Amino acid sequence: MADSKIGVIGTGIMGAPMANNLISAGFEVHVHSRTRSKAEPLLARGASWHESPSSLAEVATVIISVVSDSPDVKNVYLESNGVCSGLRKGTLCIDMSTVSPETAREVNTAIRKQGGSFLDAPVSGGKTGAEAGTLAIMVGGNEVDVARATPVFNAVGKSIVHCGPTGNGQLTKLCNQILCGLNLQAVSEAIVFAKKVGLDPGTMLEAVSNGAAGSWALANLGPRMIDRDFAPMFMIDLQQKDLRIALETASRENLPLPGTALVSHFLTANQAAGEGSEGTQALVKTIERLAGISE
Repeated sequence: MADSKIGVIGTGIMGAPMANNLISAGFEVHVHSRTRSKAEPLLARGASWHESPSSLAEVATVIISVVSDSPDVKNVYLESNGVCSGLRKGTLCIDMSTVSPETAREVNTAIRKQGGSFLDAPVSGGKTGAEAGTLAIMVGGNEVDVARATPVFNAVGKSIVHCGPTGNGQLTKLCNQILCGLNLQAVSEAIVFAKKVGLDPGTMLEAVSNGAAGSWALANLGPRMIDRDFAPMFMIDLQQKDLRIALETASRENLPLPGTALVSHFLTANQAAGEGSEGTQALVKTIERLAGISE
């Protein structure tokens, strides 16, 4: 395999299963994370540990970063022990986090000055998609780099779409998060409505799932809402970070996003209740509280 040594920075809810799938696909995987314990299962499967992004960059020919927010991405690539300080000429860096388009462009400029190349390639599909290797990948960058990255993408995802130049992957992901947020709101409201009017929510879900109302959120988050399973497939705090970026980007374009703003306000109520580390399906608890339903 031409790019056999893959570095993965960030081994959390998304990064760990993605690295696991890369190992299963036969890549030599090198990892770095702020918390080494999160990488231990990968090390047990043969991944190599690195104490810093710089050390990892000295070995890998392709580097994937999957971290939480724009400042984290800047730290990974631009700080004194970051990727750029150890980057070898010709290395392909792929940021699969969800961050601002401006951050993607800034990191791209820095990497290219060092003789590397860069793609912003945020993903959708949550923990389930990461584990199954069926993520949707939205890629910004040039076509040559996308072609080079395709074998790596195929190990972690099912849908790979080149969305245009650097930053367009992140802009497309913001569209995805707007859609996810509003779908989340709709599923929460439908389940609370069903409870309030005396329907069995599970029966309601079965009845509507295969019609025009069917969606990923309905199929994957609806049952968890009913079962009171609020373990994170994707955390409220991270969804809020994504919606904040979407709303800030929209504001610069004088673009109103009233539905997106409303969902963000409701999720803020979850955060105020100490539920920010729960899965986004916990939004149903805010709607229940507004409806006077206690579980």
